[in-house]
Amino acid sequence: MFKYTIETVVFIGGAVIMILELVGSRILAPYIGTSIYVWTSLIGVVLGSLSIGYWWGGRLADKKQSYVTLAAILFIAAIFIGVVAFFNSFLLSYLLPTSLDIRSKALIATLILFGPPSVFLGAILPYAVRLKMKSVATSGRTVGKLYAFSTIGSILGTFIAGFFLIAYIGTTNSLLLLAASMVVISLLVTLQRFIFSRLLVLMLLLASIIGFQYFYNHQKEEGFVDVDTPYSRVWVFDATDGDTKRPVRNMFVDGEIDSAMFLDGEDLAIEYTKFYDLARHFKPDVNYSLMIGGGGYSYPKYFLKFYPEAKIDVVEIDPELTELSYKYFNLPQSNRLIIYHEDGRTFLNKNGKTYDALFLDAFNSYSVPYQLTTREAVNRIYESLEKDGVVIVNIISSIGGKKGKFLRAEYLTFKEQFPQVYLFPVQKRSDTTEQNIMLVALKSGEKPRFSSSDPAINEMLSHLWRGEIIYDAPILIDDYAPVEQYVAEFLLNRSD
Repeated sequence: MFKYTIETVVFIGGAVIMILELVGSRILAPYIGTSIYVWTSLIGVVLGSLSIGYWWGGRLADKKQSYVTLAAILFIAAIFIGVVAFFNSFLLSYLLPTSLDIRSKALIATLILFGPPSVFLGAILPYAVRLKMKSVATSGRTVGKLYAFSTIGSILGTFIAGFFLIAYIGTTNSLLLLAASMVVISLLVTLQRFIFSRLLVLMLLLASIIGFQYFYNHQKEEGFVDVDTPYSRVWVFDATDGDTKRPVRNMFVDGEIDSAMFLDGEDLAIEYTKFYDLARHFKPDVNYSLMIGGGGYSYPKYFLKFYPEAKIDVVEIDPELTELSYKYFNLPQSNRLIIYHEDGRTFLNKNGKTYDALFLDAFNSYSVPYQLTTREAVNRIYESLEKDGVVIVNIISSIGGKKGKFLRAEYLTFKEQFPQVYLFPVQKRSDTTEQNIMLVALKSGEKPRFSSSDPAINEMLSHLWRGEIIYDAPILIDDYAPVEQYVAEFLLNRSD
C-alpha cells in the first residue's frame, strides 16, 4: 500500500459520485424526460443517500477500522453501479407504461437505481477519515485534507463527465468504467480477501465495456443509433408510421420525438410541421427565413425544396444533431442554408438581419426554453422580422385548463408586442386537448384572410381557434418566467 492510498480513495470516490449523478440524468431522459421533477428526484435521492452513507460509514468506522472493510465498501459500491448499467432499461421500461405520475416515476426510478450505490459511496469518506486519523491533535487537519481531496475529485469528475465521458463513450460504458474504477481502488486498498471475486468482476466489467461497444456498433449497422451529445441523449431508428403505414425514420431526443422523415418520399412526416407553410399565406413573398431549432431539419429540407429561390438560416444549439441530420436524415449541403450552432436567444440578441418568416421549434424536454419565451425575446423576434413578417411558434399544450397555462402566458407575451396573434391547434378537438398548437404572430396590422385557394392551406386555416382565451397568466419576462412551473403543472395533468 503506498503513502497516499486513502487520499486516492476519497478523491476517486468524490469523482464517481458526481459522474454517477450526471450520467444518471442521461439514463432517465429517454424514459422520463429531463423535467424539473427528474432533476429534483435525482439530486434529492443522491443527497439523501449520501447522508445515510455518511452516517452509516461513521458508525461502522467507530466499531472497527480495517482496510479490508474499506475495500468491501468500495467493491459493493462497484457492484451496485454495475447493476445500474445492466438493469436500468429493464426497470425504466417497466415504469414507463404505468399510470404513475411523472413525480412518482422519477422518484421510484432514482431511489431504486441510484440510492444503493450512493449510500456506499457516501460511506467511503467518514470511514477513510477514521482510518487516516492518527491523533486527536491533528484530527482537524486530517478531516479537512480528506474533504478537500473528495471535493476536488467531485469537481474533476463533473468536468470529466460533462466534457468527455458522456459525449465520447456513452452512458452505459461510463457506468461500467466507474464500476471498474471502484473495483481497481478496492484492490489497491487491500488484496487480503475476496481477491479472486474482485478480479473476476473487474474482468467482467472490462469485457462488458468491449461487449457494449460491439453491441452499439451492431445496432448502428441495424439502423438503431444511440448517441449522447453534449446536450441530449438521442435515438435514431427506422419504424413504420402508425397512421400511414409508410416506412419512417425517427429521431428521439431525451425520450420525445423530435423529427421524422418518410423513407419513401419527401413530404413532411410530422403533422404539425406542415403548419409552417402558413407563412406563405400570411407572407406570400417569403424569400428569407429563420428557423430556431433544427433537430432533424425536417422543415428546413422541405423549405429548400418547396422554395427553390429562397434562403433559410437555422439556429441549432447542438452541432451533433446537425451531424446526425447530415448522416441519417439526408440534410443537403446548400448555399441557401446557413446553420448557426448556438443558443437561439444569443443569436437573436446579436442578430442584425431581418427575415420574412421566423419559425420557432426549440424544446427543452416538453417546453420552449424559457429564454425564448419572454418579453425581451419576443421583442428581438419582432425586430428580426420585415415590416410584414410572420412568426410561427410550435407549442405543446392545451388552450384551456391547467395544461394550457404556459400557452396562455406566451400568447399574452406575444400580444403585447405584435398587433395580431392567432392560434391554430393541429387537431380540431376541445380546448383541453393536449396537442401541438401553432402560435402565429403578424407584424403587420392589416387583417389577413382566413381562406385560401390552396386546399392544403385552406384546411390548415380552418383550424383557427375562435374560442375564448382566458387571461390568467402573467406576461413572461427575463426576470420572471416560471416556464418550468407551468410545464410541471402540464406534466402532472397530462392524464386529465
